[in-house]
Amino acid sequence: MAKSTQSKEYKSRIRREKRRRFLRVIFELIIVVLLAAVTAFLLFSSVILQESAMSPTLEAGNQVFVNRAAYALTGVRRGDVIAYRSSGTFDSGIHVKRVIGLPGETVQIRDGLILINGKTYIESREFPNITNPGIAENSVRLGSNEYFVLGDNRNNSEDSRFADVGNIRKTNIIGKVWFRIRPYTSAGFVR
Repeated sequence: MAKSTQSKEYKSRIRREKRRRFLRVIFELIIVVLLAAVTAFLLFSSVILQESAMSPTLEAGNQVFVNRAAYALTGVRRGDVIAYRSSGTFDSGIHVKRVIGLPGETVQIRDGLILINGKTYIESREFPNITNPGIAENSVRLGSNEYFVLGDNRNNSEDSRFADVGNIRKTNIIGKVWFRIRPYTSAGFVR
C-alpha cells in the first residue's frame, strides 16, 4: 500500500510540474506578444490618406503604415515618401508627399522640370510635367533642416510649391511611409 501511495504522489507531482511549465510557457508567450505590440505601436503608426496628392502611387482612402524609427539611424533620402505634420503641433493635419529637395539644396521648377542646384532632376518614375511651379518658379533655398516635397499627382497637389505649405522641417516629419495596408488588394511596400 505504501508503494501505491508513493506512486500516486509521484504522479500528482509530475502533473503539477507539467501544469507549472505549461502556465510558464503561456505567461512567457503573453509577455512576448505584449512586447511586440508595444514595440510595433512605438515604431509604426497608421495613416489614412485624405487627399489624392500622391496618385497614382497612393490614393485617397488608402491606409499606410508609417515607420517612425526609419530616420533614427539614417537620414531622409530624396525620393522617400514621408508623412509629416503641417505644423509642429500634435493636432495638426498629417500629409503624405515625396521628398525632392534635401537640406542646403536649391530647388527650382522651370518649363515643367525640376532643377536641383541648377541641374535637371531625373526621377526613377515618370510623373507629368509640372504646369504650376508656384514659388519654385524662382529658386527655393532649403535650410539645414528643411525638405522640399511634392505630391506624385504633380498638377493636383498642395506641396512645397505653395507658400502656405513651404519647406518641411525635419521636426515635423513623422516618418517614412512604408507599407500600404488597405485596400487589401493593393497591399504592399510603398516605393
